[in-house]
Amino acid sequence: MKNIFIHAVFIVGVVIAGFIVGIVNVPGEWYQSLAKPSFNPPNWVFAPAWSLLYVLIGWAGARLFIARPQTSGALTLWTALLVLNLAWSPLFFGMEMPAAALVVVVALLAGILLFIARTWGKDRPSALLFIPYAAWVAFATLLNASIVYLN
Repeated sequence: MKNIFIHAVFIVGVVIAGFIVGIVNVPGEWYQSLAKPSFNPPNWVFAPAWSLLYVLIGWAGARLFIARPQTSGALTLWTALLVLNLAWSPLFFGMEMPAAALVVVVALLAGILLFIARTWGKDRPSALLFIPYAAWVAFATLLNASIVYLN
């Protein structure tokens, strides 16, 4: 029962944090005016995609928290990745700084790949939970880089 509570706290906490960042940094007129690549998905895709990813991120974080101290280094990396993730929207949408956001998303992608590599042997389910996250952030990196290039 304790582990279910820990999973719920992590998942709900990450989803709420992502929701708050998303509400505070809504794409507005500035974003609409940007030139975007042809593969830019419709705006409605982002909320469900990130909601699912935040559940997976929270689930992995809970697993690492429960397994500590063996996974304390991975939990520290997980926390840093969450901070980077939550910093992207304020940079891109809030401050209208796509180039700075690109630096953050590149670091985030590198960190996610490092996380997968480091947890693969210690907690493979957590590594696997991050594979969709890596794929989406790789796409987001390409999208962010394309917007920087086009504008």
